[in-house]
Amino acid sequence: MGKDKLKRFAEIATFDNVKQLEDGLPYQGKWAADFFKNDNPVVLELACGKGEYTVNLARLFPEKNFIGIDYKGNRIWRGAKTAIEENIPNVGFLRIQIENLTDYFGRHEVDEIWITFPDPQPQISREKKRLTSPRFLEKYKQVLKPGGLINLKTDNDDLHAYTAEKVEELGLKLYVKTEDLYHSPFTTEVLNIKTYYEKKYLQDNKNINYLQFSLE
Repeated sequence: MGKDKLKRFAEIATFDNVKQLEDGLPYQGKWAADFFKNDNPVVLELACGKGEYTVNLARLFPEKNFIGIDYKGNRIWRGAKTAIEENIPNVGFLRIQIENLTDYFGRHEVDEIWITFPDPQPQISREKKRLTSPRFLEKYKQVLKPGGLINLKTDNDDLHAYTAEKVEELGLKLYVKTEDLYHSPFTTEVLNIKTYYEKKYLQDNKNINYLQFSLE
């Protein structure tokens, strides 16, 4: 492991806005009250990477609480540090495996989920690892409030098509579907948030897909 990664791992251990593995457990069912010290809605970004979307959402919506989730602490470091430096109180980060989500959040504790540019896991043998596979959707259903929204933003056409197919197969409610977000009528201030990698995709003239749906 490089020196920079080791330094970041050591530093995030001192950040009040980052919880890791075991120390995230006591907040299950109480993230708003015990972590954020309020009763505002809780929104998750899964596989948040450097936390760019999480932090920007928190800037736009100070009346909501945002938690970025990723297992790679050296990535979380950037978003957490930005939130500290800019004194953004309504953002936090949790370093866990997403498949263990239900161990860290209570039933119907979460109001909304964002999945932004996840690993598409293109091999058929890795379908269960896709963050929009039925296996993961079932986990989200346990922590999401009834009618809570799931947003998928991806440059990967196959993941977009796969997710739309699962939404239809499972009889879920689809609200927005577009294969070319920035040439569609759906663009909003929220969807205009662009991560570092998304900007690179756009420079390469890649289309950006977007889906919004709920599980019931």
